[in-house]
Amino acid sequence: MRTRTRRAVDRFNACVLGLRSSPRFGKAVSRSLTVVTYTGRRSGTTFSIPVGYRRAGDVVRIGVRFPDAKGWWRNFTGDGAPLTVQLDGVDRPGHGLAHRDAKGRVTVTVRL
Repeated sequence: MRTRTRRAVDRFNACVLGLRSSPRFGKAVSRSLTVVTYTGRRSGTTFSIPVGYRRAGDVVRIGVRFPDAKGWWRNFTGDGAPLTVQLDGVDRPGHGLAHRDAKGRVTVTVRL
């Protein structure tokens, strides 16, 4: 079951990435979706995933929906970790720090 779910998530992510690069929808989709690239703490593997974001100057906030069903954000707990965020077609280096509030919501704050 886990591999079937993984394949479905991979297909969904590929579709989202395709939308971001499409001439027709890319500009509109890129206003609220970006690609985060990071290296897993334990695996050392590099991952690139599409995420929703909000930007204010040099701060990007990524709200993690259903955080207990996802693991990627845990790479940014504690002191956080470096990552790359694609903004306006350019990969921008930053430092991500995850925070879980009292209601269980998780936000990864990236300082560029």
